[in-house]
Amino acid sequence: MTEPTLNYVHCPGAAASPGGASREGEGGHRMAYWEWNATGDPAHPQVVVCVHGLTRQGRDFDVLARRLARHARIVCPDVAGRGHSDWLADASHYQIPVYAADMLALLGHLHARAPVRVLDWVGTSMGGLIGMALCGQPELPLPAPVRRLVLNDVGPALEWAALQRIGQYVGRVVDFPGVAAAVEGLRVVSTGFGPHTAEEWQALSEPLLRPQPDGSVRLHYDPAIAENFRGLTPESARAGDAQLWQLYDAIRAQTLVLRGAESDLLLPGTAQAMAQRGPRARVVEWAGVGHAPTLVAAAQVDVVEQFLFGTPPADGRAPQEGRP
Repeated sequence: MTEPTLNYVHCPGAAASPGGASREGEGGHRMAYWEWNATGDPAHPQVVVCVHGLTRQGRDFDVLARRLARHARIVCPDVAGRGHSDWLADASHYQIPVYAADMLALLGHLHARAPVRVLDWVGTSMGGLIGMALCGQPELPLPAPVRRLVLNDVGPALEWAALQRIGQYVGRVVDFPGVAAAVEGLRVVSTGFGPHTAEEWQALSEPLLRPQPDGSVRLHYDPAIAENFRGLTPESARAGDAQLWQLYDAIRAQTLVLRGAESDLLLPGTAQAMAQRGPRARVVEWAGVGHAPTLVAAAQVDVVEQFLFGTPPADGRAPQEGRP
């Protein structure tokens, strides 16, 4: 399979907005996920779950997933309120514990379809926080323990200045006059992604856009995802960091931390601490990148593939890493 299939899983708990799963009398909500598989075995026992950042969606991982799909089933969900997933009726449910519960529902669903014997996790920003929540609570009913964990530009300490920066744009409803204007607007707020070609910006942006009746385009996510985020204070952020460090210290999965050298969310001191405690992560840093590496550049994909599968790059080159 060279392209993904779009699938859905029912997630109990938080109710969908009108028109979602609750309309069908199920309660809860539906979460969409994209599945890639080029192994030749639709029941391949290894699954890699790739989870996106706060305002993004599962197609962010197209380049990475296309490469990894030769090794395993690659599953890229649209977290609730994003992409093709239901929006939630209560904005207070847009938070990590609900997202983690949804991922348990997804993993149970995947395991029922074909047993999951080996489980890996790649999480960018918010997706990494969800991964820490699952890996740091060994009592959770995962189909298999997470074997290897990739935390992409995120850690147990979230810098307040970065959270304020993100809060300036998340949840704003903007109607762009067309796709070209939307792609440029997204490029401007995403400069931390680092250098990309025009084609790469287009590919990263188009899945985020939804056409409107008047011909304009709007971003895919529920603006209400910003409500909990905007309710953060320096004090609550520090309390959250303490909880995240407890989770991180309990992680037993082999862990890789990717950091943009110019990141304002994951600071060098935090990355260094992550290498010295808990799972003692290996840290790779990328020059010229802030928050967060997109895992589009071949060198970034090489490092993730080698970490997960121990294989050399697809073209036989020695992997080109950032500064460890």
